[in-house]
Parts: sequence; C-alpha cells; structure tokens
Amino acid sequence: MEDNHKIRILYLDDEVNNLESFKANFRKHYEVHIAETASEAEKILVNNDIEIIITDQRMPNITGVEFLESVIQDYPDPIRMLLTGYADIEAVIDAINKGKIYHYTTKPFNADELKITIDKAYEVYALRKENKELMKSLLQVNSQLEFMLRQKLIS
Repeated sequence: MEDNHKIRILYLDDEVNNLESFKANFRKHYEVHIAETASEAEKILVNNDIEIIITDQRMPNITGVEFLESVIQDYPDPIRMLLTGYADIEAVIDAINKGKIYHYTTKPFNADELKITIDKAYEVYALRKENKELMKSLLQVNSQLEFMLRQKLIS
C-alpha cells in the first residue's frame, strides 16, 4: 500500500451511535464513509471508489447480506465484511454464500482487531486488483504476439 493512500471504507449501520463510534475509531487510518440506509450506502458507492464495505446484518428494511448481495453486480471488487451483534449462524452462512463475505465480526468490535482485519482485507483487495491488471497486460501481449505471428506467416 502506498504511504499516502488511505483505504476507502464504507460502513453501513442503522444505528447512528455505531456509525459515529466506527468513524471516531478509524478516521485517522482510513477514508471512512458512513451510511445509515442502503440507499445512502449506494450513493456513496456511486460517487467513491470504495475498497472495503462493512455492514451491520440486522437493519429495519434490509439485512447486511441482502445489501451486499444487491451491490455485487455493479461493485464486484470491494472486499465485504459483516459486523453484527447477533450470533446468527444462518446469517453467517448466507453472508458467505450469497454476500461473498471476506470476514464476519461480532459487535461490539475490538478496534485493534478490526483494524488488523481491515488491513488484511485491503491486502486481498490490492492483490486481486494487481492480478486483474497483470491478466489484462498478458492478454494484450498475447494478442500482439498472435498478430505478429500472423503477419510473419502471411509474408
């Protein structure tokens, strides 16, 4: 990670106290975007290059898993994490299977442990991004080699 780069995190939770606590704990280390509703969170995704999405599971109109599942199509790259106060095994299974969750954490969170998890999640994000770029370069070089080979066969 570049020294001046701040990891961009979106945290979705319907409880304002949790949002404020999260922002207070992590704003020095990361670029933190907070949202109280799924529609606020979607606007943040549209307007920012978010690298990590963290969401509460139990919210009034949508679960965290449902939100994550709903944004996968348009935003496949961010690493997804679920933060919840309920030890609900069904939610964990759904999170892994449907929401493509990287990590599941219970509330109240331990700030030091969560920071380590976020940093590790970003490493995964960065490696995936680098892998995509290398694959794109490889395909481009391969295409150029095929073109050159065809030219050589024609002449």
